[in-house]
Amino acid sequence: MEEVETRIEGHAGRITLNRPQALNALTQKMCEAIDAALAGWADDPAVVLVIVDGAGGRALCAGGDIRVLYNAARAGDLRVPAAFFAAEYRMNARIAAFPKPYVAFMDGVVMGGGVGVSAHGSHRLVTERTMLAMPETGIGLFPDVGATWLLSRKLPLGLHLALTGARIGAADAILAGLADYYVSSAALPDLITRLCACETKAAAAACLDAAAEPPPPAALGADRAWMDDCYRHSTLELIRDALHASGHPAALAAAAEISARSPSSLKVTLRALREAEAMRDLDQALAQELVLAVSCMRSHDFVEGVRAAVIDKDRAPRWKPDTLECVSEEIVASYFAG
Repeated sequence: MEEVETRIEGHAGRITLNRPQALNALTQKMCEAIDAALAGWADDPAVVLVIVDGAGGRALCAGGDIRVLYNAARAGDLRVPAAFFAAEYRMNARIAAFPKPYVAFMDGVVMGGGVGVSAHGSHRLVTERTMLAMPETGIGLFPDVGATWLLSRKLPLGLHLALTGARIGAADAILAGLADYYVSSAALPDLITRLCACETKAAAAACLDAAAEPPPPAALGADRAWMDDCYRHSTLELIRDALHASGHPAALAAAAEISARSPSSLKVTLRALREAEAMRDLDQALAQELVLAVSCMRSHDFVEGVRAAVIDKDRAPRWKPDTLECVSEEIVASYFAG
């Protein structure tokens, strides 16, 4: 069984992530297969658009295959994660630059690398079953796959999602600039059939516009005031203190989430988003992310974070350093130096 199924149906190139038992988590081989398919279809006149979905009905993609990275990092072998991240980020860049409609069906779980497979596309659909998150700071990483670029375009909401790993639904994904259309999951099979019949880019766009439904209210839409006030600060310590001081229940919940995550990852994430905000394009952000991702593989917190969340599942990571105050500017700078 192929981990990625690629084929042409009608006028559409079809990409289906096919590891349903792992919620379609990405491997290096999968990233390379997607990249190769897109490279072949970019100039193929038989392909008008591309449709990306996930097998199994539960997820588009739950992220990267974190166990493979964990085993390599624990063994001190950075070649495997370096090759994986390089392949994944090449794929992300190709998706963003793809010259034809790239229609991502963000149905079910969309986390980490799943955001990279979808949110860089030109046409992104969410459903009532969408659960999107960038939870990397909880395992000693940072929101990568170009997320520093995407989330820095929607501050302060993007910073909130990056630091807390908050799980959001369809409407908030649209609010955060990570999706475009809301379509009920029951309508997806018929929509795919109609998209495959589209003979032009304009017809595909019209088909998507016709299928779109009004999304439900965005849950985070009412939180803009406290987010603007709390996330405007320059340091994590000040952000944390402002969240506590606000007294707003959602802000207090955000403070609790931040307090449970890797202090080093949080500070790296804040600097990465601030720098990405001023960058000229996605490629520049991905280049920085590749340095940071490999640096994280050397860190104590990545191995410990995955151990606590995925291996032993005790949910009790022992971070080093274990407080924000103990993460110096020199420590943060070392991640960016590579």
